[in-house]
Amino acid sequence: MRIRFFAGAAEAAGLDEQHLDDQLTLGELRTALSAEHGAEFARVLERCAVRVDGARLGDDDAVPPDATVDVLPPFAGG
Repeated sequence: MRIRFFAGAAEAAGLDEQHLDDQLTLGELRTALSAEHGAEFARVLERCAVRVDGARLGDDDAVPPDATVDVLPPFAGG
């Protein structure tokens, strides 16, 4: 899966994109990313919307191996 980080999520992760080959649920992916990128990233991730191929999934839903996952922090403005 391709994981793209935007704005504050990219800053906290220290990268804009990464790839994983693991079969994970969305909840497992959140846990794995938090463990890999540390406490500051975990705090940012709590406030982020996570979209899988543009759709919202539940934490128990499987993320397809060929999916694009976007980690989107709240954006200001209007």
